[in-house]
Amino acid sequence: MKRIVLTGGGSAGHVTPHLALIPHLLKAGYEIHYIGTRDGIEHGMIAKLPEVTYHAVKSGKLRRYHDWKNFTDPFRVIAGAFQSAHLMRSLKPDVCFSKGGFVSVPVVVGAWLNRVPTLCHESDLTPGLANKICSKFARKIATTFPECAETLGKKAVFTGTPLRPELFCGSREKGLAMAGFSPDKPVLLMMGGSLGAQSVNQALREALPRLLPRMQVFHLCGKGNIDESLQKTEGYFQTEFLSEELPDALAAADLILSRAGANALCEFQALGKPMLLIPYPKGASRGDQILNAASFEKRGLARVLPQEQLTADTLVSALQELTDHQEELCRNLREAPPADGTDAVLRLIEEIQK
Repeated sequence: MKRIVLTGGGSAGHVTPHLALIPHLLKAGYEIHYIGTRDGIEHGMIAKLPEVTYHAVKSGKLRRYHDWKNFTDPFRVIAGAFQSAHLMRSLKPDVCFSKGGFVSVPVVVGAWLNRVPTLCHESDLTPGLANKICSKFARKIATTFPECAETLGKKAVFTGTPLRPELFCGSREKGLAMAGFSPDKPVLLMMGGSLGAQSVNQALREALPRLLPRMQVFHLCGKGNIDESLQKTEGYFQTEFLSEELPDALAAADLILSRAGANALCEFQALGKPMLLIPYPKGASRGDQILNAASFEKRGLARVLPQEQLTADTLVSALQELTDHQEELCRNLREAPPADGTDAVLRLIEEIQK
């Protein structure tokens, strides 16, 4: 039986592509192991899967700013690399697939020390710090954006991103029933991502009196962000997050309001959903979401509202503009190259083992 080690974490975007690949890897006869941290988001998303064996190692966050932990975390990365190398010697995998995030660095180094071929995948338009490091030890680098492949050299291959098949199995009727919505009025789905979107939550709620006369609002507001005073507002439904029901919510949505994580954008594109994107500002991130959003806007697949310009007024105006150009955006989304890179990534996983 072939054996594969998966790794990646820190945010849901570094984990969800694994969820798309796992059923295909099982079908291809792989024994699947996942190496992550003990308390990261990847543990909560992967360790519960009965068909995957989860292993925890130490890791340190890779920061681009000054922090006292910058002096201690390199030692955690080194310790994690030794732990990963020991696991690789024990497991003897045929291949390693890394989705990025700080946890991936010690794992990829551990694979390299044991001559295990690694395929890295970069979701964003420009590579993150972890993938910049991991690319030195990888056999190939798959990318979501063609622009990214052009900047990473001969190792890079444009593939798109693996998408979960269950996203395409949602029921509009179930999504509307979940929120208590009418089928005769458009639905705006607001998704803040796994790291939350407090400023967008606030602006959206302030805009509700002007939005609800013309649309229904399905609000995924994030953990601890329910506004009890709005619980009985007609045409407005709020919940902290969705898991199994997310495909139904997406099926019910006519428009999307979201941050600009690359995996989410590819999912919205594949589903043909016109989107208004409010990327994380550079001060709160490395600026990857700004570039992701700009790429989608340039290709006519989305509209963008910068965080610095976000108010209830600008949000209402931007959503009106999105509605006015809904047909054009839907046409562009239909005509765009396929966003699902599952098959291409699976082919590369096989190829680098030869």
